[in-house]
Amino acid sequence: MEKQVERFKLELPSKRREQDAMDFLHEFMEANTVIHGSGGLDYVESYDEWLKKLEEDRTRKPTEQRVPAETYFLVRESGNKIVGVISIRKVLNKALWNFGGNIGYSIRPSERRKGYNKINLFLALCVCKNRGIEAVLIGCEKRNIASAKSIRALGGKLIYEYMDEELGYEIQNYVIDVRHALDKYGDTYAPMMLEYPA
Repeated sequence: MEKQVERFKLELPSKRREQDAMDFLHEFMEANTVIHGSGGLDYVESYDEWLKKLEEDRTRKPTEQRVPAETYFLVRESGNKIVGVISIRKVLNKALWNFGGNIGYSIRPSERRKGYNKINLFLALCVCKNRGIEAVLIGCEKRNIASAKSIRALGGKLIYEYMDEELGYEIQNYVIDVRHALDKYGDTYAPMMLEYPA
């Protein structure tokens, strides 16, 4: 019997997802690991405050402190479950050119090693195309092999790496040509899309 393909979508966080989001957050806390790309879910005082911040993020003017960004849940069709999160920064400031780039993401600890971050990144590239972003910069820790594999799987090219003395580890920065990645890998990832991102 042929294995059924799991399908996913990007979903804007909403009030109805509050309990699901809290379960997602608590899983990271129990694993004592950081949530990258959540738009601050792990440090705001309440879910409502986080939703308000995300709305402000979408329309904010870029400064050297903050840039406009969109944050999404990665939702798996089976179980209608939040399995990841991803944030897309629509422009970059000096700090983000150095570390962070256009995209940050995380997959919840219990759902890792299933290849989900590749579809997470593919869907985010669809959003980038819709926003007129032609190339994205993505940074990761050199020791984060899984993240680097996801980036390279979507055509990411390593442009430079360096030791961040303040953080105490090596950083790799990759660039992805958005249109080229979607054209080249569309046949692979389109069957996993529940819907095309707006």
